[in-house]
Amino acid sequence: MIKVYLVEDQGLVRGAVAALLSLDVSIEVVGQATNGQTALQEIPELTPDIVLTDIEMPTMTGIELAEHLQDMLPAIKVVIMTTFSRAGYIRRSMAAGVKGFVLKEAPSDSLIAALKKVMAGQKVIDPQLAINALEDNDPLSAKERKALQLASEGLKTSDIATKLYLSEGTVRNYLSEAIAKLNASNRVDAARIAKQKGWL
Repeated sequence: MIKVYLVEDQGLVRGAVAALLSLDVSIEVVGQATNGQTALQEIPELTPDIVLTDIEMPTMTGIELAEHLQDMLPAIKVVIMTTFSRAGYIRRSMAAGVKGFVLKEAPSDSLIAALKKVMAGQKVIDPQLAINALEDNDPLSAKERKALQLASEGLKTSDIATKLYLSEGTVRNYLSEAIAKLNASNRVDAARIAKQKGWL
């Protein structure tokens, strides 16, 4: 029996996926959550084999959840389920130890097949998505990405500097580098481009 924990913020989608998985006699849905933070509180007690999660959710994203699980409970396999085929998401997911990447519009039987393959120790990703991920490299450094993320949340340079324990000049340099690398007109434009690509 494959024990699956489902994380999806849209109630109708979550209910439909749970019902679909329950139709397979070899799969048991042991828990559900609307965001990564709630999931992270429940998963250690429920000990699922696989966490099937959306990416874009309030409070904590699916990729952030995968990163936490990789540190806390590396034996649990994470499969991302999303409508977004952005290359940046795929690369970040794989770096976070995600074992599978399934598009929501894929046929229902392919989702179940993907979970079974992941349980058997395989990695599952759509071939076209894999090609996109290889071709679309994220030019941002980790610090540039963090500074840009905070800037996109409306923080001023001084606030970003405080949060990252850096000088304001260093933060300005990181933001300028990010703007230049993305051929953006300003930090807001740079953040928009990076989000569109899945790099933030």
